[in-house]
Amino acid sequence: MAKLVLIVCDALRDDAAAAQMGYLEHLVEQNIASRYTVVAQMPTMSRPNYETIHTGVPSSVHGITSNYEIRPSKMPNLFSLARGQNLTTAASAFYWYSELYNGTVPYDPVMHHEVDDETLNIQHGRFYGVPALHTVQPDVEVFSAGAMLARRFQPDYLLIHPMQADDIGETYGGDSVQYRRTVIAQDAIIANLLSRLQPAGYNVIVTSDHGMSDDPSTHGGSLPEVRHVPLYYIPTSGGGLGNTGQKVSQLQVAPTICNLLNIPIPNTMTAPPLEF
Repeated sequence: MAKLVLIVCDALRDDAAAAQMGYLEHLVEQNIASRYTVVAQMPTMSRPNYETIHTGVPSSVHGITSNYEIRPSKMPNLFSLARGQNLTTAASAFYWYSELYNGTVPYDPVMHHEVDDETLNIQHGRFYGVPALHTVQPDVEVFSAGAMLARRFQPDYLLIHPMQADDIGETYGGDSVQYRRTVIAQDAIIANLLSRLQPAGYNVIVTSDHGMSDDPSTHGGSLPEVRHVPLYYIPTSGGGLGNTGQKVSQLQVAPTICNLLNIPIPNTMTAPPLEF
């Protein structure tokens, strides 16, 4: 059965990934991976585009129009669709994902930080952050928790969502040495993780919700540095397309994942899936 890990590196802009993610770009150069530039939906904010990535519809349809729209998803989404096909789901992610897909509103870090519940959309969750503080966990811990979930539960669909690039970019800007170092570190962690995930049968997608402006703490609008993010697809087969040079819509991510998981694409997802 097909299994997939989606890695959403929060606030990873396309040009930074191309310049600094040496291992992923090596896989592209060797035609082991496929690379696209994704045009993120607006507003280029986190919570709206978490929902767009998982539902395949824009914010004007799914209704999560800002980071302050705090409620569960009302749309068919990858987690609910996977559960409808009796697939196992898991996530190591910021607590907003728990609010969106497990309905934990308000999120309680004592009750909802760590969940293993077969009745939930995200059955096995390790969620970080504290409401009001919005603390970001070190990326290595987020990836380690994701690897643990893969090893312990063998989920069919696993989300890993590191946020340090967003935190660093909002502090120093997307053209800072601190931001570039964070992207380099993410690439090294992903390289190590791939050596564990692929032998276990996982195809892997790496992408982002939005990019980051050169100025500290600015994203949300329409400039290329906040709208253009990468998408890498690394299949277990090793047969990638290299750098396709294509710009694709963020609306295509969800139906593409449905195809990869053999989930019927719902009528709400009208954008065509990517063909690898």
